[in-house]
Amino acid sequence: MIKDIGGLSLNYIVEGNGKDILVLHGWGANINTILPIVNILKDKFRVHALDLPGFGHSSQPQEPIDSFQYAEIVKEYMDNMKIHKVTLIGHSFGGKLSIILGSKYPDLIEKIVLINSAGLIPKRGPKYYIKVYSFKTLRFLYKNLFFWLKDEEKLEKFYKKFGSTDYRDASGVMRRILVTVVNENLFPLLSKIKAPTLLIWGDEDTATPLYMAKIMEKEIEDAGLVVFEGAGHYSYLDEYQRFSVVIRHFLKYNEQ
Repeated sequence: MIKDIGGLSLNYIVEGNGKDILVLHGWGANINTILPIVNILKDKFRVHALDLPGFGHSSQPQEPIDSFQYAEIVKEYMDNMKIHKVTLIGHSFGGKLSIILGSKYPDLIEKIVLINSAGLIPKRGPKYYIKVYSFKTLRFLYKNLFFWLKDEEKLEKFYKKFGSTDYRDASGVMRRILVTVVNENLFPLLSKIKAPTLLIWGDEDTATPLYMAKIMEKEIEDAGLVVFEGAGHYSYLDEYQRFSVVIRHFLKYNEQ
């Protein structure tokens, strides 16, 4: 289904009846990647899932926006759907939006599930800065080496060859948004979250490493951490059966 939210066409699904749950996908993903979560809960809850702006079948923002503006779009969706109390389940970038909403609208949020959530700036040692400066040097050389191409053509060739996976896959306004959101630090918001919060992580996650989960667990007032050994960034898929048991227990599934 498509709904106009803040001038954007937002694709969404709603499955089941009961208390409202909103599932938010990660960067570069869409509704399809979080359907396994929807399927676990839809027989006891009213489960919403969105294609966030710029992903799936939702339209792209006209101008670059940050995570806080993404969160406000989600809030507008909830208002439009007359959701007065909701449990948020967010994976990666969706977890980041859940942190923002949980800290800003505590009376609206019943519970939060953060799955391999983004939101903290990674630890950056010497290897990171060597990589950054090497990247900038290569970019400079690339622009001068292919002197017969227009600047935008040079840069596009360069980023397709040397950029990160997310950066290579993004284009236009979404690429500019990505640069903004990866440099946001939500650490100050964690202590403002009052809703009971479950953190689910894979110990082999390299995108949002486990130490981030431990920081979040410490800073969020009412938080608990479940770690799946051998699972990566998509821990809910890597350990789907265990994930199902854990999330149903946290949401008191059998009492609904």
